[in-house]
Amino acid sequence: MTDERTRLGYGLIGLILLLLLGLLAWLANLPPRPSAPAGEAPTGPARLESLARLNGEPPVHRALNIQDWRTAEGARVLFVEARQLPMFDLRLTFAAGSSQDGDTPGLALLTNAMLNEGVPGKDATAIAEGFEGLGAQFGNGAYRDMAVASLRSLSDPAKREPALALFREVLGRPDFPADALARIKNQMLAGFEMRKQSPGKLASLALNRQLFGSHPYAHPSDGDTESIAPIGREQLQAFHARAYSAANAVIALVGDLSRSEAEAMAAAISAALPAGPALAKPAAPAPPKPGLQHIEYPSQQTHLMLAQLGIARDDPDYAALFLGNQILGGGGFGARLMEEVREKRGLTYGIYSGFTPMQVRGPFMINLQTRADYSQGTLELVQQLVRAFIAEGPTAKELKDAKRELIGSFPLSTASNADIVGQLGAIGFYDLPLNHLEVFLQQVQALTVEQVKTAMARHIDPDGFVVVSAGPTVEQKPLPPPTAPAERPAVTPEH
Repeated sequence: MTDERTRLGYGLIGLILLLLLGLLAWLANLPPRPSAPAGEAPTGPARLESLARLNGEPPVHRALNIQDWRTAEGARVLFVEARQLPMFDLRLTFAAGSSQDGDTPGLALLTNAMLNEGVPGKDATAIAEGFEGLGAQFGNGAYRDMAVASLRSLSDPAKREPALALFREVLGRPDFPADALARIKNQMLAGFEMRKQSPGKLASLALNRQLFGSHPYAHPSDGDTESIAPIGREQLQAFHARAYSAANAVIALVGDLSRSEAEAMAAAISAALPAGPALAKPAAPAPPKPGLQHIEYPSQQTHLMLAQLGIARDDPDYAALFLGNQILGGGGFGARLMEEVREKRGLTYGIYSGFTPMQVRGPFMINLQTRADYSQGTLELVQQLVRAFIAEGPTAKELKDAKRELIGSFPLSTASNADIVGQLGAIGFYDLPLNHLEVFLQQVQALTVEQVKTAMARHIDPDGFVVVSAGPTVEQKPLPPPTAPAERPAVTPEH
């Protein structure tokens, strides 16, 4: 039996090799393929040739011809024509995130979640079946600054027009049915109970309160039990009328459409939205007082979160800070924090840092988990590493490596129409230049060690962190000394 299986295995391997050799011979004898027309992607062997021609160089970033206009009602439109696929992606971005909640935390998220739960004559099931029957996809979501609604559909008018008609109903005429409202509120209330069992979530909520104080960014986007439970249909209708107006929207369009078709689509969507002005962005948050808050929680690990105010999305230091953070803690296993805290000491499975730029100054944050009895020493180590990085800046090798990685991965930011429509939404919402992506790449390529060091020192105060820990109070142990990864003792956190 063993010999038979062996012979059978060798036979299959031989068959596979013959097939591969045949395929290679076929590819070698194909005639040269002419270059694809402008705007079309090469396929088959031509694509293999183009990859070979890269010769180790990073792929070229896809240049975007962004067209920009406003509708009669005041919505800003950004459009990129892309004829490669017979479909389009549409994304509406509203200044309708939780920063607009006012005295009712969670109102923005609940309003957005209810958009596709019912329109006159159609319930949630009919809406879902309507999109599905047309081969279209509807999406929505709400965050701190913004709320979004998206549609992906075939560009064939027979599919496109009914999909757009249903999309306009969902965005312009939601009726917030009582049964759906009760169901979604119950789901949210159950989620609030679940997050009480998550020390990481508890630490995150406490950190935002400490960092932002009375600012709208302080409260959780999904609200809490006290705020969500009493929300009624009238409040949702009022928020929709105020925050989902055309003048408060950015319409991003990418796909198999002409300029005239895109203009007609944007005009029809804009006209279907409520009338009203754009909403003002929130005021700038006040810097918090540094300090440590501990949340007692029974576990073997402690969550550590450090934060301070970072930057707004339009800050001129954005590129330098993005690259500097990749070196400090945003770049995974090659980053300083990961190397020193995980690789050399085995104190955590992962440690990450990052800026979250928003309409006004968002957080710069560092987070990790470590063994409870090493938590104090680990916190001190992280603070020392940040202090050293701010004082010394990156090395020339770190900067070169970070640039190479970023430039090599940057084409992925516009690799698909869905990626592009997301970029257009951000450019429009944060009022960035239309050539923002190209400028960002040029800025990254030109950055020096001194420029990155200066930008990081300008925006990060090593002594200015708000710190929240969540875990048990236990006797602390001294940290193990740093070692090479192969010599590291087994002191990784226990799970």
